[in-house]
Amino acid sequence: MKPRITLITLGVADLERSLRFYRDGLGLPTDGIVGTEFDHGAVVFFALQSQLKLALYPHASLTHDAGLAPGTPGAVSCSLAHNVTNQAEVDAVMRQAVSAGARIVKPACDTFYGGYAGYFQDPDGHLWEVAWNPAWAMPSHEQADQP
Repeated sequence: MKPRITLITLGVADLERSLRFYRDGLGLPTDGIVGTEFDHGAVVFFALQSQLKLALYPHASLTHDAGLAPGTPGAVSCSLAHNVTNQAEVDAVMRQAVSAGARIVKPACDTFYGGYAGYFQDPDGHLWEVAWNPAWAMPSHEQADQP
């Protein structure tokens, strides 16, 4: 398998609430909810970076699409990481997430590797890490927006 991950899908309880959190609260670009004309088709896509998108899909639709029995989401088994260019940006993103309705799981603090990071959960409990790692050079916003 070649590394060609182009879509990360999060199962959510309330599509409208999650749309507001990610679009209005965190400022991620989207065309809003699409696919409502199809049974189990309503979904939201966010452009993250070149060739990578985040999708929000109702839990019931995701389990239906995968052919799994509906059920309650389980405990946290993964996290999504948002890496930034400096310590101040970690704090700014964490404040933005709280303003959008996130719950801080671990306040931002110094890390064992010499960086700075914190964790929050979105309204559905998905775990996000916001981190600055001095060993990883991150492109500036202008560079990151280039195709």
